[in-house]
Amino acid sequence: MTAIAVQAQWLLSRRRPKRSFFETFIRSLIILCVAIAIVLSSIAVCDGHWLFAQRKLFGLWHFCTIGNNSALKCATNLSLANVRGMNIGITLARSMVSFAVVVAIFGLELLMVSQVCEDISSRRKWSMGSVLILFSFLLSSVGILSFLILLRDYITVTGFTLTYWCEFIATFLFFLNGISGLHLNSITFPWNRVRKI
Repeated sequence: MTAIAVQAQWLLSRRRPKRSFFETFIRSLIILCVAIAIVLSSIAVCDGHWLFAQRKLFGLWHFCTIGNNSALKCATNLSLANVRGMNIGITLARSMVSFAVVVAIFGLELLMVSQVCEDISSRRKWSMGSVLILFSFLLSSVGILSFLILLRDYITVTGFTLTYWCEFIATFLFFLNGISGLHLNSITFPWNRVRKI
């Protein structure tokens, strides 16, 4: 019986303390917002049309012009836009925002696993997921900035498309939820602390 009692005490000490409803709600809200940000960013990357100016539609994948008959003519050859460094700049922006979505998906997976699998490493998984979400914010920011710098001569406030604003909001959500996740983890009860029996 002594060995069984010792083993039972060891298992209880390894268990995570129960969280409050408020903490569980906040963590669930962070996971939900990250999922929404991933969906928004995915839409922005897949559609790719971010800026309309001077009867030209600039995107991550295509360059389009509008003819006299209002017909949209698109081409994958971005050099037709006659913008210096268009191919390299758009390739950089496209790569950064695409990679940001992939990193955010892995971060979301870690956040969800940390809540579903309640073990001693849950706190570390949550921290790693939050760091990956912040890294997604950095990648998305680089992609957006490179796009804006490249097409700075064409930028107008009304020229940005809905898919651009989807990416902008997603980037903001990546930052907000990454910071919130790390802060929440630092102020809550440390899960790897041994409970007193």
